[in-house]
Amino acid sequence: MIQFSNAGKRFGPKVLFDDVNWLIGPKDRIGLVGANGTGKSTLLKIIADLEQVDSGDISRMRNMRLGYLPQDGLKLEGRSVFAECASVFEHLRQMERDMEETLSSMSDLDHESAAYAAAADKFSRLDNEFRAKEGYTIDMQVGSILTGLGFDKDDWGKPCEEFSGGWQMRIALAKLLLEQPEALLLDEPTNHLDLEARNWLEDYLHNYPNAFILISHDRYFLDVTVSKIVEVWNKKVTIFAGNFTHYQRQKDERLEQMRAAQRNQQDRVAQIEAFVDRFRAKATKAKQAQSRLKELDKMEIIEIPEEEPIIHFKFPTPKASGRIVAEFKDVAKSYGTKKVFDNASFNIERGDRIALVGHNGAGKSTLIKLLTGLEGLTSGEYKLGHNVEFDYFAQDQYKALDPESEILDDLCATAPKATATELRGLLGCFLFREEDVFKKIGVLSGGERNRYALCKLLTQPSNFVLLDEPTNHLDMRAKDVLLEALKNYEGTVVFVSHDRYFIDELAKKVFEVGGGTVTVYPGNYEEYLRAKSKQIEVPEVVAVVEKQTVVEDKPQSAKRLNPMKVKQLEDRLVAVEAEIAKREAAVASYEADLSNYVSADESQRIASEAAKEREAIDELMLEWEAVSEQLN
Repeated sequence: MIQFSNAGKRFGPKVLFDDVNWLIGPKDRIGLVGANGTGKSTLLKIIADLEQVDSGDISRMRNMRLGYLPQDGLKLEGRSVFAECASVFEHLRQMERDMEETLSSMSDLDHESAAYAAAADKFSRLDNEFRAKEGYTIDMQVGSILTGLGFDKDDWGKPCEEFSGGWQMRIALAKLLLEQPEALLLDEPTNHLDLEARNWLEDYLHNYPNAFILISHDRYFLDVTVSKIVEVWNKKVTIFAGNFTHYQRQKDERLEQMRAAQRNQQDRVAQIEAFVDRFRAKATKAKQAQSRLKELDKMEIIEIPEEEPIIHFKFPTPKASGRIVAEFKDVAKSYGTKKVFDNASFNIERGDRIALVGHNGAGKSTLIKLLTGLEGLTSGEYKLGHNVEFDYFAQDQYKALDPESEILDDLCATAPKATATELRGLLGCFLFREEDVFKKIGVLSGGERNRYALCKLLTQPSNFVLLDEPTNHLDMRAKDVLLEALKNYEGTVVFVSHDRYFIDELAKKVFEVGGGTVTVYPGNYEEYLRAKSKQIEVPEVVAVVEKQTVVEDKPQSAKRLNPMKVKQLEDRLVAVEAEIAKREAAVASYEADLSNYVSADESQRIASEAAKEREAIDELMLEWEAVSEQLN
């Protein structure tokens, strides 16, 4: 489908990669990995035909549709969210208009005329093609994708320009998923997604019918979506079968083999040089010495780029807090008429590592702000525990930095006991290397300043750390440094993150935020999902143990529905499904009848009846979705 042949690319004098030979197949599911600056995004742009190779060649299947999502920078305007997404089906909309015009023209023609028969035949052909391309489900497809990516139905009719950059990228992603190009190219697609939307995208890509290539710094996302890893490293592109975890094992084995080969080669080079030095001047051995020199000249020296050192950073030990760090009792929070929390009660204890989860807009960031005191309560009581001091990392933390300070000077002032070498190593983990450390904070981008703000927090934590999406803008290496530091941290952590691996590794408890309340689950995110799948969560049935809300280990419905209501909904769902099946069978029967032409009148009648059945199916599908939503 796409083939690289001896392809190479430079960035100024720097060689990004060279001699690339790579065949991308029609069903490949590829994760593109490599350190920052190795050329991953450039390679993706070359595949998307937005940049060209400097040497070699790249060929693509004729008429192949490519869909490319950059990291950011897209802006959509002039249409509503729904209309913008539905615009990818303009060819089907035109076909629909042609069908309507054809039906309209038939009403003015003599039913016995050749023109009427021709029009009926045209309508039948259009209808068959429209149906084959799922034209009757356009609205349902658009609604399904928008819902999966976190758009409320109230947002569908809003103009695109009302949405922030992150939501604009979600709209662009929705359009690509609806187009279903033969090659879907996604550069860090999870950057702008919350955890729920990211989970939905995992499932969507699992069933994607064509090839996709994606760049991501989320290990878990790569593990569950791709079956092949392509690494850009050492100016080469290397292909590994399997997911990211399997790739890491293979890479470690390959590196060890390369190091062994390098050691053997160095030993051989030393032997040759020693032989030549010893016998070059001897006439009887001169020929042999020259032969050894030729061997040395022909030898391709094995070079292994120096790996960046692994930084192990440990938080300074904070002063001890009381056992209860924070206590919420019957807390309510509203913004005007919008209720975010209503009678929320929970405790946070010393040493807790708590992940806040919940759908977008459920109140995770609001909860963190309530814990910091930056937002006041509407009602209820919040107590901060004895000897508790907190640090807060906000999504826009960069606004609190001094724009006139140089990065290294600012960090040295924050951590006077650390050496400049130690701090430069830490800054390197957060992608501030070499001369970058002398930049003024004010010249950094928003993402760079947030990275620095997080790096700075690592050097001076209090005993209660509140982190709102700290993993944004971080690569895997920086995430690893942060993760290790937090796992060894002796204080208390509450955090929001959309990185599944990060949550699973760090969290000891999960607080589910939603429905105006907070429900506590022991364990990490994986255990939380397992509990949810078994319907262990019971908002109504909770026990209070030492003022800590915990979930009873007792299967119940996850929503406040009484058993009678649940039974009614389940019965209605079965009835709707049966009615849909019945009407789909009727449509199939009408379609079979249309294939056996009898007369123009009969074709028009059958087409009209089939259209009515499809309209009924669309309405039933909407009801099915509504009932399913109530049950879930």
